[in-house]
Amino acid sequence: MPASILVEVGHLREAAATRDTVVRLSCPSCGSVHVAQVLGDNGGISYVCTACGHIWS
Repeated sequence: MPASILVEVGHLREAAATRDTVVRLSCPSCGSVHVAQVLGDNGGISYVCTACGHIWS
């Protein structure tokens, strides 16, 4: 393969590896991973645990 194609393929492999990385939040109160991201009052982002109802930002 031409070198330019190998460079492009390498870039796609890096993107795929990054995409497969999952960051999971857990509730600081109960430890559940059932967490939703919500828009806060001042436009900030807050989180709510759908298992116990704990809210934090």
